Amino acid sequence: MGIIISTIKVGQKPTKEERKQMKAEIKAAKKLPPVYDPDCPPSTPQALAEFAAMARERKKNKHNPLPIVALRIQPEVLAKYKSLGRGYSGIMADVLAAAADNPEILSKLR
Repeated sequence: MGIIISTIKVGQKPTKEERKQMKAEIKAAKKLPPVYDPDCPPSTPQALAEFAAMARERKKNKHNPLPIVALRIQPEVLAKYKSLGRGYSGIMADVLAAAADNPEILSKLR
């Protein structure tokens, strides 16, 4: 498969003729043999088997060192964290860890 480069400006739609030309280029590119970067040759079956073995070993030894905990949190607090987007629970964990390491915060809560 080859690489096809086309430039279309924002908001611009290709004309019917340009779309027809792109489709023809794509169809022709599908017939071309793959071109490999010399720095990254295709993997051999032996290398793929080694990668698969490594993945199986890693998956077998994988464990999540962090326990899963259920907390009761005010809806507005949860909404603030969720507004941070993906990964908000990790941020919550970091905030809890920082608070746990801060004696001033802990003394105010007792």
